[in-house]
Amino acid sequence: MQITKQLALFLENRPGMLARVCDALSSANINIYAISTSDTVDHAVVRMVVSDPDKAMYVFEQHGTLVVEDDVLMIHGDNKPGTLAKISRKLADAKINIEYAYFATPPDAKKGLLICRVSDAKKALKVLNS
Repeated sequence: MQITKQLALFLENRPGMLARVCDALSSANINIYAISTSDTVDHAVVRMVVSDPDKAMYVFEQHGTLVVEDDVLMIHGDNKPGTLAKISRKLADAKINIEYAYFATPPDAKKGLLICRVSDAKKALKVLNS
């Protein structure tokens, strides 16, 4: 478990935009560890955790893409019932809000990767490590 940087990109909501982002990262030899997209009427927000956020930020800025950087928790957790309940209960008991979270895990995997944007990342890390 660690605090890491997440990049949020604001893109036009049209075909091919995600492909362009992924091509740019691939060309720069940057791996995507986690990704989430959400749409609005006129744009999409792509949130991602990557292998080299500073280099990715530079790549996106060179392409004129609006990018916002945030601290998030990256949690390697057990892939079994109750894991997220335990994490969210500990945070709730410490009065830490989960603003959003995303993850995916293959059904047969022993571990999964959870990305959480919380109201206080440093406090959350301390609480979850205790």
